[in-house]
Amino acid sequence: MESLLSYEGKRAVVTGAYSGIGAALVELLRQSGADQIVALDIKEPESGVDEYIETDMGNPVSVDAALAAISANDRAVDVLFNNAGVAATLPADTVMRVNILGLKRLTNNLLPKMQSGGAIVNTASVAGNRWPEHLAQINAFLGIDSWDEGVAWVADNEALVADGYFFSKECVQVYTMLTAKTATAHGLRINSVCPSPVDTPLLPAFRETMTDEIIDWAIESGAGRVATAEDQARALLFLGSDLASYVNGVNLLVDGGYNAALQMGQVTLPGQ
Repeated sequence: MESLLSYEGKRAVVTGAYSGIGAALVELLRQSGADQIVALDIKEPESGVDEYIETDMGNPVSVDAALAAISANDRAVDVLFNNAGVAATLPADTVMRVNILGLKRLTNNLLPKMQSGGAIVNTASVAGNRWPEHLAQINAFLGIDSWDEGVAWVADNEALVADGYFFSKECVQVYTMLTAKTATAHGLRINSVCPSPVDTPLLPAFRETMTDEIIDWAIESGAGRVATAEDQARALLFLGSDLASYVNGVNLLVDGGYNAALQMGQVTLPGQ
């Protein structure tokens, strides 16, 4: 069992590694024996990584430079953790650039070069659970290859995109499922974790944009406590490991039972 969860001999790339879930993940990867941890972020992690590449996931030039730096190493990447994300306290355009356009650009270009048998793990959100309502529009958006055309699509669909956060996470969930077949063709897997509210530096921003009432309701509807960064990092670690070798195209709810209670009518939406 320990060998299946081991990252010994593996090269892992983690976006958004500076704080929160990403920092907790770096620590778990180090404990699991990861041979090389490469961090992509706008801030350099204080410890735990072997290589830091300053990267703005909302800027295509920066993402491409990160891809070039990753590829400059002769070693293929075994696991890619797309963890970087921002809240709706930033403009919707920025949220969409970081949360889905940058993630998609990095993944699409790195996937064909990754080590067969490896994995891609995205950090999505329970905020993206309503993707079936917008599937046609999401597929149209994800089908756009050009970065500039993608940005233009976001601007042209302002009402649908709204503040960017919920829609971007819907896109991450759909992208995860849509890319599973391609990943299989390359001997890879792709999955996501979908956290409920997490106690990270971003939580105050979510309280500001979603209100304390909604955040507290989601917490109480699940496990009755806010998730820790390590709660989510453990799920990421599992999906990237050989323990999940036959798991592909799955959006794993890591929400303390929040969604189950909601779907079974065991909790009532605020105001109802």
